[in-house]
Amino acid sequence: MSLLPLREYPDPILHQKCEPVFDIDDKLRSFLDDMLETMYADKGVGLAAPQVGVSKRMIVIDAEQEEDDNGHHKKGNPMFLINPEIIYKSEETIFFCEGCLSVPGQRADVERHQKIIVRYQDKSGITKQIEAEDYLAVVLQHEIDHLDGILYIDHLSRLKRNMLLKKLEKARAAKD
Repeated sequence: MSLLPLREYPDPILHQKCEPVFDIDDKLRSFLDDMLETMYADKGVGLAAPQVGVSKRMIVIDAEQEEDDNGHHKKGNPMFLINPEIIYKSEETIFFCEGCLSVPGQRADVERHQKIIVRYQDKSGITKQIEAEDYLAVVLQHEIDHLDGILYIDHLSRLKRNMLLKKLEKARAAKD
């Protein structure tokens, strides 16, 4: 497995609607493994293919991982979702403070559906469904948004988004 370079805001691929996956083969499965390894290395909970430069409808998540005493993430329940689509959204919503590997170091409260059902294909091409609520539902909605060219900052008011992006610019300038 190898680590993949992350794309960061304002990279144009992050605002593109991704194409469906038609062929699930060993090359694709290997790429999904690389995505998962990259997500763990960057201490993420989820990663979508466009975040590593591939405009295809694929995400990896592990909402059950834990940190060990050395600050390393231990696998919890990694999931690979190909062509995921939300087929049910509850009327009830929750707010959750979200961050994103493509908008490093920034966080903001985002309103999401409290419960969803997602249909997807696994790494073997088998169609499955997952019912998720609360944290897992937030993670899935965040990552599926990436596949439609939507970042969590797009859910914020213009004022909040502009403030967050200014903080991002300052953080980048401080690194240089």
